Amino acid sequence: MTTANQITPGMTLNIEGKIYRVESSVKVTVAKGTPFVKTKLRNLITDETIEKNFKLDQPVQEVSLLERTLEFLYPEGKEYLFLDIGNLEQVQVPASILADKVHYLKEGIQVKAMFYGETIFAVELPQFLEIMVVKTESSDPTRSASTKKAVLETGAKVDVPLFIESGDVIKVDTQTSDYIQRV
Repeated sequence: MTTANQITPGMTLNIEGKIYRVESSVKVTVAKGTPFVKTKLRNLITDETIEKNFKLDQPVQEVSLLERTLEFLYPEGKEYLFLDIGNLEQVQVPASILADKVHYLKEGIQVKAMFYGETIFAVELPQFLEIMVVKTESSDPTRSASTKKAVLETGAKVDVPLFIESGDVIKVDTQTSDYIQRV
């Protein structure tokens, strides 16, 4: 069992049945009192951040998340169906865990998923994807004259240079939703 004075950023803890990632931890020493560890924790399900203090010798339960590679198959209702590459089992991922990442999912894309037991906590897309432009909108006079909106085959909307047309395949940064280059 880990004690609170061993908590470091990046650790994953189970506190009262909820899984948290440690964002920051600082040992605080006060003149007239017992020292403690002040932490900032992010709930991996709700993405809510909380602050929690621990006594130095207080035991905490560290958990290890298992990283598995999944391949996107298709949407099914309010969930998305993936194939676990390691054991070839189908895994359903709720839309709430994917959030805005659903705009970059297309059949065959491989993602990294973090599991605790059989519960999935996070999905990480590859940083860059090559996606086809299905529609471009005419440039808006109120916007920069050097870009226009493009709708990708996955439904995402990205600002692209004026020379990009429907049918072009472009490279997109999935974390910032930025156009990188034409492929």
